[in-house]
Amino acid sequence: MPFLDHLEELRWRLFKSLITVFVLMLICWGFSDQLLEVLRYPGTQITPPLKMQVLKVQTVFMTKLEIALVAGVILGLPVIIYQLWQFMAPGLIKKEKKFLPIIILATIICFAIGGLFAYFIIIPFALQFFMDLAPADIENNIALDFYIGFLLRIIVVFGVVFELPIISIILTKMGLLTPKFMRKYRRYALVIAFILGAILTPPDPSTQIMLAIPIILLYEISIFLSYLFSSKKEDET
Repeated sequence: MPFLDHLEELRWRLFKSLITVFVLMLICWGFSDQLLEVLRYPGTQITPPLKMQVLKVQTVFMTKLEIALVAGVILGLPVIIYQLWQFMAPGLIKKEKKFLPIIILATIICFAIGGLFAYFIIIPFALQFFMDLAPADIENNIALDFYIGFLLRIIVVFGVVFELPIISIILTKMGLLTPKFMRKYRRYALVIAFILGAILTPPDPSTQIMLAIPIILLYEISIFLSYLFSSKKEDET
């Protein structure tokens, strides 16, 4: 296909992905109250339970809209991945195209594991840590929109980070990544993991470390998976 035809194909793939996300966002809006309660739950489990407040007229509406949008994107991941894979499919051989169902399933599982890890472990720990910093004579009242934004950011970040093994498999099959390359730059990956932990998480060392450690472990898993899916294993030993 000519270059402009490739751009047209990409445009339609992106358009279909956006339509999917928009439709799912509308559906999630219908369940925004339930989703809001799910996100509020970690704040009710710390000691003392977190008190939330609304400071602006449009806060609840914007918060529910943000929740619906993020939920729509997460639920739309299979379609987004499918559309991107179909865009790349003409350049893949028949054997590689068979990986599509596995890639989609693995992507969903990895993102879910990362999100659940953040929801049940990282978020309660981070909330308790920050709330304990307040002096005894100061009551913790948190704005609802800031609280929800904080939770969604942590969940999405951990979900994306847990996609590292899948990304390594895709790049390996495309010939852009090798286990030898990943082993060579392992020490740099260690430094980058802690830098990402500092950038993507709230500014406290404990939460940064709790993100950096999974990144390091996932990097090691990615090296192993890259080796398994490499077509030149004999050159990587």
